[in-house]
Amino acid sequence: MFLAKMERVLEVYNRPYDPEYPVVCFDERPCFLIGDVVEELAMKSGQVAKTHYAYEKNGSCNILAMIEPKTGKRFSQIRRKRRKKEFAQFMKRLAQLYPHAKKIIVILDNLNTHNESAFYENFSAEEAAQLIDRFEFVYTPKTASWLNMIEIAKHFF
Repeated sequence: MFLAKMERVLEVYNRPYDPEYPVVCFDERPCFLIGDVVEELAMKSGQVAKTHYAYEKNGSCNILAMIEPKTGKRFSQIRRKRRKKEFAQFMKRLAQLYPHAKKIIVILDNLNTHNESAFYENFSAEEAAQLIDRFEFVYTPKTASWLNMIEIAKHFF
């Protein structure tokens, strides 16, 4: 199964660019919001001034991002949580970014929120069905999310 899924992902990457069938890579990651705290340490005669670096926690968020490898097009959103709701809303926005595409091919991992049920749980049945028709999900093999090009690009978001 691993090889079959890997070959499927590689076959999708190998396709020539087609604006009617764009290939995008999607992933998300948690991000911790921290603030720098620099405290001056007491001066000692005859020594260089020193500071102590620390940070304070200011919460967390989730970054959802996509990249279209053949064009370099990128899109990202920051959300408070990582649920099916955020995934479905991101995919809806992604569909709006490609209004003329017949089908948007999305390479993504196997996270339990990354599937068509997210659409039905967050939109009307009619809208969910319309969104599902806009996408083709291509899942990376388990333990091989490194096959998803967003894994490299998301460090730059």
